Amino acid sequence: MGYQIKKAAVIGSGTMGGGIAALLAGLGIPTLLLDIVPSKLTPAEEEAGLTLEDEEVRNRIVQSGWKAVTRSRPPSVMSEASKHFITLGNLDDDFDKLADVDWIVEVIIENLEIKQGLFERIEKVRREDCIVSTNTSGLPVNAIAEGRSESFQEHFLGTHFFNPPRWLKLLEIIPHEKTLPEVMDFMIRYGEEFLGKGVVICKDTPNFIANRFFSLTNSYSISYALDHGYTIEEVDGITGVLLGRPKTGTFRLLDLVGIDVGAHVSSNLYELIPDDESRETLRHEGSAKMFTTMVERKWFGNKTRVGFSKRVTTEDGKREFWPLNLQTLEHEPPKKPRFEIFSKGREIEDLGERYKWIVSQVDDEEASEETEKLARYIWATTSFAFGYASRRIPEITDDIVSLDRAVKWGFVHEMGPFEIWDALGVEDTLKRLETEGIEVDPWVKEMLGAGCPTFYQYENGNVVGYYDLEKKGYLPLEPDPRILPISTLKAKEEAVLKRNASASLIDMGDGVGLIEFHSKANSLDQDIFDLISHALDVTEDGRFDALVIGNEGTHFSAGANIFVMWMSAQQGLFDQIDQGVRGMHDAVLRMRYFPKPIVAAPFGMTLAGGAEIAMACSKRVAAVETFIGLVEVGIGVIPGGTGNKEMLRRVVNPVMRIANADPISAVGKVVELIGTAKVATGAYEAFEYGFFQPGDRIIMNKDHLLAEAKRSALAMVLEGYKPPAQEMIYAAGREVLAAIRGMVWDLRSRGWATEHDAVVTNKLGWVLCGGDITEPAWVPEQYILDLERQAFVDLCKEEKTQERMAYMLEHNRPLRN
Repeated sequence: MGYQIKKAAVIGSGTMGGGIAALLAGLGIPTLLLDIVPSKLTPAEEEAGLTLEDEEVRNRIVQSGWKAVTRSRPPSVMSEASKHFITLGNLDDDFDKLADVDWIVEVIIENLEIKQGLFERIEKVRREDCIVSTNTSGLPVNAIAEGRSESFQEHFLGTHFFNPPRWLKLLEIIPHEKTLPEVMDFMIRYGEEFLGKGVVICKDTPNFIANRFFSLTNSYSISYALDHGYTIEEVDGITGVLLGRPKTGTFRLLDLVGIDVGAHVSSNLYELIPDDESRETLRHEGSAKMFTTMVERKWFGNKTRVGFSKRVTTEDGKREFWPLNLQTLEHEPPKKPRFEIFSKGREIEDLGERYKWIVSQVDDEEASEETEKLARYIWATTSFAFGYASRRIPEITDDIVSLDRAVKWGFVHEMGPFEIWDALGVEDTLKRLETEGIEVDPWVKEMLGAGCPTFYQYENGNVVGYYDLEKKGYLPLEPDPRILPISTLKAKEEAVLKRNASASLIDMGDGVGLIEFHSKANSLDQDIFDLISHALDVTEDGRFDALVIGNEGTHFSAGANIFVMWMSAQQGLFDQIDQGVRGMHDAVLRMRYFPKPIVAAPFGMTLAGGAEIAMACSKRVAAVETFIGLVEVGIGVIPGGTGNKEMLRRVVNPVMRIANADPISAVGKVVELIGTAKVATGAYEAFEYGFFQPGDRIIMNKDHLLAEAKRSALAMVLEGYKPPAQEMIYAAGREVLAAIRGMVWDLRSRGWATEHDAVVTNKLGWVLCGGDITEPAWVPEQYILDLERQAFVDLCKEEKTQERMAYMLEHNRPLRN
């Protein structure tokens, strides 16, 4: 049977349920969101004369849940338009609507009896081909479906999302013992390709893979800190980005998850894993006492603004986060220590090599006392994770790959435990673990005895296989044709045609070249523009039929190199700045009108010049989480790489081609976008803002981005790509400029804009309205570009602009001066 999901339903409108509904709606799936009917009125409802029969009351819980979702940060909703795909209802009045959907996701309280009762009701209304899943985080999937019909069980499985569902990559799929293979195949494909998730197939064991591993290893990390006198600032300072993990570290992550949630999960898990040799870690005396006290005090973390840290406003009005003293359980002013292990470790770019250096500091007589202490914490918690990971295979999964992926995708770690162990050296690390009394499952020794020195098999630095316990040897890790790693491209002979410090030109095969940025933060500098120029030259000469601009960094590009700009301004080299803007204009315009297709593959932060590069390309194939914006006002200037012209062309031109159209609202939108440094919170919102246009594509799974960009480039070649014709640009003239200046004056007089904000925004309005022209007119692109260049250079001369640049360089955040 061929399955499709044209409509979906989510039962449970809490943070997770509402988030799943928002994800589906964001992808254009009409989604029914249901929750229970309240059993009693609130005081406000009683005062308003409402009864339990009023629709407003009956849908209060679901409406409240959805309202919280729409206000969540980071945002769960992908775009304003996607909200229209959500229908709210309750489990009494709207239950029969479940008969119309193709997929029902249950996201209610973790209570087996309540879940079973709900599914008994669902079975009476669902279509025969409707897929039903539970988002349980640990209850047995087989037990949940117990007593249901054959057809129900064949279409039933676990789909465990991670919170927040839009942002975290992992989707654990847990088959029921009777789940049809075709249902499993469809849901895996749907999860990977449509939802953009990294799917891991799990056994039906308590807490599945990711939460089982994390619960035990994180509990050990906390108990070790308590037993050995580490502070929260020490632990969080070294267990974040230093180890390739989110900057939240250990304790701040628990504040984010919820102290009460963490305590509840640990308590439940303890009872479910009687045979787990490490389960007493979940009931460590010091940890248990601490968590009990915190829950009693309602210190739940972020949701109550107090947990392992407490938000405090100081006497001078500054906001600080005071860490909890783990011994006294009182919050104290932050010491904000700087650790040598962090600064030196971060100098080692390769994470595996960084781990090796950190572990070596434990026994290094030349290491400082502080460094040795912090390195010992990292080694102790990492070694526990190694032993525990080895002992959970094959209990929770049959293969090391699934465990590593679950940890990486579920908790945003760069490396999984077996990958880290490989980096440290399996045999030497095993000897050390045995010496220190850490139990490692016998299969690891069997692996070494079988002549397999590492968990993964490597070829030219790339993973090509993994150790399989049953085979007692390596199995090939088949490359996914949807993924095109740059390392694989570079491994081919003569694939790198040219390289400098900031960028490379790489042959992707099939007549497509890749321009890869690899400067710090992928910021734009002269090396990048030199490489782009070379790539265009050789492509024009016939080396390639098309180009892709993309990379595998954390972000596509943070924009121009501010330091170079600031230094030039400080030294009064304004002719040099003028030439730099001219050069960027020339490069960007050459890209826009290039005779062969150029496809941008933006993702992550795509800001300022990075956004201008992306908008100049023939097409954009963007990751769904692309945060694009023209943010130059943050350093006291306006866009200088054709961004002003391009936003006029995209936003204002279409409106002004309509007879008798009013330009103020259209130009005002561009002023707002640029003047407030508005950044789209995702690719769908980027369409609403005008950064992306019809014909651009959104890719849900970032791993597929470069392969899909190449595919689009080849399709454009086959279609006989022709570059766009030059357009005249609508300049609104002095009346609209006067309106903009009036708006700026009003903001300034109300104290909502600083004096320099007003200077910058007035310059922006001057450019967008056509400078000194009196009447509205359609002008050549170059006319707007000349105004843009003049305004950019003028603003660089401003002392307050130079102050903003210096502040951004030092603090990595904008200055409002």
